[in-house]
Amino acid sequence: MRHQNKTVKLGRSQAHRDALLANQVCSLIIHQRIRTTLAKAKATRPLAEKMVTLGKKGTLHARRTAIAVLHQPAAVKKLFEEIAPRSAARAGGYTRIIKLGPRKSDSAPMAVLEWVDTAVVEAAEPAEEKKAKKPATKAKKAAPKKDAE
Repeated sequence: MRHQNKTVKLGRSQAHRDALLANQVCSLIIHQRIRTTLAKAKATRPLAEKMVTLGKKGTLHARRTAIAVLHQPAAVKKLFEEIAPRSAARAGGYTRIIKLGPRKSDSAPMAVLEWVDTAVVEAAEPAEEKKAKKPATKAKKAAPKKDAE
């Protein structure tokens, strides 16, 4: 029986799974949004939220703990300087999973994992850019010239 065994194994050994989840979280930190399978997104979400909680603490011990888990100091720096302050007012639920449907090759259910606060900021920016830019006018095709004989 699997009572109180929450770990999703994802068909990998523990070391492989830990490395996979750490890389998924680092990609999420760097790119703000990742496209992956639904099972991996659901397994990545708790680790990503724990890293944001460490980032909100902001202590040296929290930073060293995050580096020990993620193994990428550049990603941890971005987490502590950009993502955690943006989520300071939020008491949890820093990520969202959006289901995309099956992957074409093997029909695996796909999903997008993204930060909740980032999507609001990114959605507001393109609307302002569209208003500022005027659509380019299409050049009319010139009538074909007849040969003068």
